[in-house]
Amino acid sequence: MVLAVSKTEKDDTVSVDYKGNPVDNSKTGGWLAAGLILGTELSERICVMGISMNLVTYLVGDLHLSSSKSANTVTNFMGALNILALFGGFLADAKLGRFLTIAIFASICAVGVTLLTLATTLPSMKPPHCDNPRKEQCIAASGNQLTLLYVALYTIALGGGGIKSNVSGFGSDQFDINDPKEEKAMVYFFNRFYFCISLGSLFAVTVLVYIQDNVGRGWGYGISAGTMIIAVIVLLGGITLYRFKKPQGSPLTVIWRVVFLAIKNRKLPYPANPSFLNDFNNSKVPHTAKFRPLDKAAILDDYAASDENRSNPWIVSTVTQVEEVKMVISLIPIWSTCILFWTVYSQMNTFTIEQATLMNRKVAGFSVPAGSFSVFLFLSILLFTSLNERVIVRIARKITHDPKGLRSLQRIGIGLVLSVVGMIASALVEKRRREMHRNQMKEISAFWLVPQFFLVGAGEAFAYVGQLEFFIREAPEKMKSMSTGLFLSTLAMGYFMSSVLVSLTDMATDGSWLRNNLNRGKLENFYWLLAILGTINFLAFLILASRHPYKVQKYTGPSNGPDKEIENWNIDDIEVKKAAIGGKEEA
Repeated sequence: MVLAVSKTEKDDTVSVDYKGNPVDNSKTGGWLAAGLILGTELSERICVMGISMNLVTYLVGDLHLSSSKSANTVTNFMGALNILALFGGFLADAKLGRFLTIAIFASICAVGVTLLTLATTLPSMKPPHCDNPRKEQCIAASGNQLTLLYVALYTIALGGGGIKSNVSGFGSDQFDINDPKEEKAMVYFFNRFYFCISLGSLFAVTVLVYIQDNVGRGWGYGISAGTMIIAVIVLLGGITLYRFKKPQGSPLTVIWRVVFLAIKNRKLPYPANPSFLNDFNNSKVPHTAKFRPLDKAAILDDYAASDENRSNPWIVSTVTQVEEVKMVISLIPIWSTCILFWTVYSQMNTFTIEQATLMNRKVAGFSVPAGSFSVFLFLSILLFTSLNERVIVRIARKITHDPKGLRSLQRIGIGLVLSVVGMIASALVEKRRREMHRNQMKEISAFWLVPQFFLVGAGEAFAYVGQLEFFIREAPEKMKSMSTGLFLSTLAMGYFMSSVLVSLTDMATDGSWLRNNLNRGKLENFYWLLAILGTINFLAFLILASRHPYKVQKYTGPSNGPDKEIENWNIDDIEVKKAAIGGKEEA
C-alpha cells in the first residue's frame, strides 16, 4: 500500500447569499463582510476577559465570599464557557448554520452582560458594606443575592460558547479557497482575527479593569454590554454582504452511529478476514487491529448485506467511518494529560489576581488595578508566539534535524514543563510575600508576580499551539471541527479540575491553606501541590507521547511498489489556522 501526503482539499460546498441563491463573489464576502464579523469576536473578548480577569476581586471584596468559593466561581464560569463551545459548534454543523448560531448566541451574550450589569449595580444584590472584607465577620452575599449573578454568568457562558465555536469559521467562509487570491487573503484574515482577539483582551485587562475598580462595576460591565449589543446590530446589518454555507451535519453523529452499531452487533462473530467488512476495498483509511470491538459496526450480516441497506449508515458503518472513530479515540490519552496545564493556567486569573490585591501596586503614584497585571500574561503569549516561528523553531531544526523543528507533542511537553516552573515561582513569591507581611508588615511589589505570568504565558504559547496542531493533524480529515471542540474541552476540564482541587484542598486542610485572608493562609502550599501534580502529569505525558505514532496521512490503496510512508508536513494549513482562531480562548 502507499501512504501519501494529504494535500489541502478544495472546498466543494456551495456558498449562497442570504436569499439562498448562488453567491456573486463581486458583491458578497471579502474583507468588508469579514470585518463586520471580526467585530463580534472583538466584543466577545472584551466581555469575557473583562469579567474573568477581575471577577475574583469583586466576589471577595464586595460580596465577601471566601477565596476558595470565589476562585471556583471564576473557574466554573470559564469551564462552562469552553464546554458550551461544543454545543454551539454542534448546533451550527447539524442544524442552524454559522451565521444564525452566531446571531442567536451573541444576543444571548448581550442579555447576559446586561444582567451582570444589574447584578453588580443594584444595592439589593449586595451584602452590607464591610470596611475589611477579608475578615471573617463580614456578612457574605446570600443565596438570593447570588442568584442573579450566577444566572448572568452562565448566560454569558452560553452566548460566548456559541460565538467562539463559529465566528472564525463564518469569517473564513467569506473567502473562496478555490480562488488563489481569496485563499491568500484568508491567511491575512486569520492574522487580523488573532490581532482582534489580542486587542480585545488587552483592552479588557487594562481600560475595563481600571473602570471596574475605580469608577464602578456597573460602568465597566455596562460598556461591555453596549459593545456586544452594537456588535449584534452590526452583524445583522451586514446580512446582504455575507456568503453562507448550509449545515453539513455534525461528525459527532458519525461517532455515535459507529458506537451504537458496535454495541448492537456485539454478539455477532468477527468475519474470517477484515476484507469482508463493509466497504473495505474502498476505504480511505487503512484498516487497523486496534479497538477491534468497533469493527463490529461494519459487519455485513444477512440484513445489512443487501445493496440497499449497506449504504444506510444507521444499519451498517463503513471501514472508513470505523477507522475515523478509532483515530479520535487514540487522541484521548494525550488529551487527558493536557488538562492539568489549563488547571495551572486558571490560577492566573484567580489566586494570582488575589495575591496582587495584597501587594504594592503603585507606580509613580498610580495604583495599578490587580486585574491589569494579566497584561504580562498576554504580552508573554504574544512574545513567545512570535519567537516560536522566528527563533525557536530555527534553533530546534539545527538540533533535531527535523524540518518542522518541534513536533506538536514536543511543544506540549515544553508547555507542561514551563507550567510546573511557573507554579514553583508562584510558591516562592507567595512565601516571600507572606513572610514580609508577617515579619515586617511590609507589602512587596506586585511586579514580583511578573515571573509567574511570564512563565505560564510562555508555556501557553507552546502548549496551545502544540495541542491545537496535535488535535487537528491527528484527527480524521472530516472531523477537524470536532477535534477543535475536543481541544477546547481540555480548557474546560482544566478549569473544572481547578475547582475540584480547590474544594478538596479546602476540605483536607480544614481551610488552613486557602483562607479568606491570604496573609493568614498558606497559598504557597497549594502552588507546590500543583507543581507536584504537574510533574507527575508530565512523566505520564512522556510515556504516552513516546507510544503515540504520528498519523500517517491519506491512504490511497494498494501499490506494486514497496510499502512507503511519506510524512505529512503541510496538511490542511488553512484548516489548522481556522481552528486556531476558533478555539482561541485566552489571548
